[in-house]
Amino acid sequence: MENRRKPAPPAATLDINCDCKEAIVDYLTRAFPTRQMEEYVDELGDVRSRPMWDQAGNPVHNPQAEAAREQLIEHICAMPPIPTALDALLVHYGVSAVAEVTGRSKRLVRDGSGQQRLESRSPRTNLAETAAFMTGAKRILVFSDAGGTGRSYHASLDAKNQQRRVHFLLEPGWRADRAIQGLGRTHRTHQACPPLFRPVTTDCKGEARFTSTIARRLDALGALTRGQRQTGGQGMFESSDNLESSYAKHALHDWYGLLAMGKLKSTSLAEFHTMSGLDLTDQDGVLREDLPPIQRWLNRILAMRIAVQNAIFDEFLTLVETRVAAAKEAGTFDIGVETISVEA
Repeated sequence: MENRRKPAPPAATLDINCDCKEAIVDYLTRAFPTRQMEEYVDELGDVRSRPMWDQAGNPVHNPQAEAAREQLIEHICAMPPIPTALDALLVHYGVSAVAEVTGRSKRLVRDGSGQQRLESRSPRTNLAETAAFMTGAKRILVFSDAGGTGRSYHASLDAKNQQRRVHFLLEPGWRADRAIQGLGRTHRTHQACPPLFRPVTTDCKGEARFTSTIARRLDALGALTRGQRQTGGQGMFESSDNLESSYAKHALHDWYGLLAMGKLKSTSLAEFHTMSGLDLTDQDGVLREDLPPIQRWLNRILAMRIAVQNAIFDEFLTLVETRVAAAKEAGTFDIGVETISVEA
């Protein structure tokens, strides 16, 4: 008798690129400036600009700006995929070497032949991954906020894997309390050796904007919770890393003054105004009293070319370090609340 059952169709091969291109293209489509502007004279006689509208009340767009946007989108789409940090680690080291403790329920993994497959995950998967790391079966552990509370990844004396933990702070986020929670997962009591904390940044000096914010909040949280600022940041950050401190604000004012006098090598006053859009002088060419605050200055620096960012930050950080060193030498440096031991 002939077997009429048909063989099962072959499994579909997944070929999915998970990167940030779609978000970038969507942002450019919505936010790229293409509106045509027109000049007009207000009631005070000043020349200003405003968006142009046609006779039917529809917005008028600049054809050259639209062409530039389409060219930029085409260039971005032609670039190779940019994986997330977590997926890049899994691809580079392999799922057999990396323990993942996150909150995602599915993930794409590559097998030995390079094909992708969709893998489901459950809360029990995180427990198994944690056990694999603590026993030494997997040498690398990646955890997110979902695995940063209520778990222990330190070199416990009760665990088989008692090697020193090297904790890379890849994405600290904006909340200092969660950052401390994550740091505390690898630094606990009853451990064979303390961990090494290593914040991760690139050679783009503009990223100091993000490390500065987390450094400031860690210092503030440490001063509130422990009475000692160094405890909050676990000693990872120095005083010059906090670019929102009083020393950095005074250093920025010095930087503005040097820029106005033309004593900076990184940029000139006219070039900085063109690149940042910040008005630093009044009609007489004198520095304004209400200069842009350091948060706005840092955000505008991020939009500049990397070479210009690095040159500006090198000069600015030199001024910050000079301010901090002068305060320490004069004995006026603010180190927060200290515990002073008194001999009986």
